[in-house]
Amino acid sequence: MSFLQPMLLAALPLVALPIIIHLINQRRYQTVRWAAMMFLLAANRMSRGYARLRQWLIMAARMAAIAGLIFAASRPLAGGWLGLAAGGRPDTTIVLIDRSPSMEQEGAGGGGSKRATGLRRLAEALTTVGSAKWVLIESGTNQPRAVDSPAALSSAPETGPSSAASDLPALLQAAHDHIAANKGGRTEIWICSDVRANDWSADDARWKALRDAFRAFPQSVRFHLLAYPQTAPGNLSVRVTDVRRRQSADGAELLVSLAIVREGNGDGRGSVPVQFEIEGARSELTVEMAGPRYALKDHRIPLEKGRERGWGRVSIPADANPADNDFYFAFGTPAPRRALVVADDPEAARPLQLAAEIAPEPGLKCAAEVIAPGQLSTVEWDSVSLLLWQAPLPEGDAAERVRAFVGRGGQVIFLPPRTPSKTEAFGTRWTSWRGDGNEVAVENWRGDQDLLAQTQSGSALPVGKVKVRRSCGLEGTSTPLATLRGGAPLLVRVTTDRGGAYFCATTPAFADSSLATDGVVLYVLVQRALAAGASALESTRQLAAGAPPPDDPLGWKRLAGSAEALSTEYSFHRGVYASGDRLLAVNRPEAEDNAVALANDRLAELFRGLDFSRVNDRAGSAGSLIEEVWRMFLTAMIAALIAEAVLCLPRKRAVADEAAVPMSRLEGAAA
Repeated sequence: MSFLQPMLLAALPLVALPIIIHLINQRRYQTVRWAAMMFLLAANRMSRGYARLRQWLIMAARMAAIAGLIFAASRPLAGGWLGLAAGGRPDTTIVLIDRSPSMEQEGAGGGGSKRATGLRRLAEALTTVGSAKWVLIESGTNQPRAVDSPAALSSAPETGPSSAASDLPALLQAAHDHIAANKGGRTEIWICSDVRANDWSADDARWKALRDAFRAFPQSVRFHLLAYPQTAPGNLSVRVTDVRRRQSADGAELLVSLAIVREGNGDGRGSVPVQFEIEGARSELTVEMAGPRYALKDHRIPLEKGRERGWGRVSIPADANPADNDFYFAFGTPAPRRALVVADDPEAARPLQLAAEIAPEPGLKCAAEVIAPGQLSTVEWDSVSLLLWQAPLPEGDAAERVRAFVGRGGQVIFLPPRTPSKTEAFGTRWTSWRGDGNEVAVENWRGDQDLLAQTQSGSALPVGKVKVRRSCGLEGTSTPLATLRGGAPLLVRVTTDRGGAYFCATTPAFADSSLATDGVVLYVLVQRALAAGASALESTRQLAAGAPPPDDPLGWKRLAGSAEALSTEYSFHRGVYASGDRLLAVNRPEAEDNAVALANDRLAELFRGLDFSRVNDRAGSAGSLIEEVWRMFLTAMIAALIAEAVLCLPRKRAVADEAAVPMSRLEGAAA
């Protein structure tokens, strides 16, 4: 049980007041032994048990009435997960809202999405609890903003649906920075999320730093999670995996590849109508699903001969989550894929060059060039898609050029040099080589996204077949994409504002690994990085919703998508936008499709050592998180007073009986 006015509970000792009054009254009289009265007391012993019981009941009723009054005045709440009994009203309440696409899943009986339900429930609960100050941090911008009242949460445009994934460590970091900057008093942090593993990033190194930072605050900081972990088995999501324009005998055609995924990995069968839209022109195709995933390869859509670029959309019928039922794309003439290989080991450079210059399909231009680190100043960076760096990490001017290359959308993969140094790149550095030549297998890798994701057909890359004989240690903050048996990292990605920066802990040299001999993984990894880098050079781009590219979204013009999206948030909403002479297609990240909930014990571990509570809710639920139940205690008090009054009524008996009974008892006693 929790209370809005817990200080009033200090009056609970007053429950003993009837007992104290009783004891005081007993001491007001002296006992005088009188023979006649002794006979009357002896005669009254037969009814003494009932009298004592009645007196105890009267005492209990009076005590219950006082307790009921105190509890009612303390404003008790139903929903003890709030954990407010020890603190009262907080100085600052920070609300963290997960706006990821998975939060748009609706309940089985309607009633709204997880996001809408959570906002409504939080507004009701926080209005009851009260606070001196309210702060909102949503997963789009991760920026704190003051709100006038909890009621504004549901109506604020910043809490609406979004196509971008959430970053819960970043949300909590923003909350921490706000507390540190404002130096407030007691703080409550409320989190509304569906606890999807990809949004919480439980393996991220930031969690330990966050726990230590929050524990270091002198003031009390409490965490409350309103969780919506339920999945929607049978929900379908559609994603365009590839789109290409090519010349045909009749003019031109568009080749569209897509994947449909059924949530829960069910084996249900059924027909799914898929609608294709090319700038308003629609066509439909019905596909038959026989498992959890269906892949359509190179569906042909005729184009006008003179149309060299444009945009389109693929959609499926509405189901439990409307946020994953459509996918936008833009098409145009593909940019050539050019890679630079900077290597100090010719044995490792040649496999990298071959993997980069072999085109994955006819008509696609791929090229790779091997250069020395001292030649970077002569490179035409505007035409480079991928940088493969197998040499000591860049320093000085070279480091600035590499960072600028990644900043404009390029991709770089660092491989360890023969002699690692203490130089850092993107906050990460090589430590030392390890391994005695014995083969170590890859134990874990991320197959849901990034360079090692599953193929278009849904099959996994054979990463587990890669054998590593030697690997180089890494030091720095990064996200593991593949790890060796024993936990050593093999492939990691470091955080960048734009573009991609990766570190691979081994090389394709035979003495180091089987990446060259079992070349599938190396080829796919390099080609995916090339494609991502080339997309930054094309006049059309596929973007994952989230942080905007360098060009200001305020200058974007919406061509397709939600009309309710704020112009300042175009990069967070799916649709097609024009930015100058470029077409930008924005969609949800791949990790949002069929995302799984984080295990309960894993979630509890993230808040280990912090004051944390959690309650599970369901989308569309019409109940309330908390409810004041003071009326129940007030009713109990009234009932106790009535019972006390009834027990105090004198016993009814006939006058004759009142005289006869004592006399008969006296005669018996005299005999």
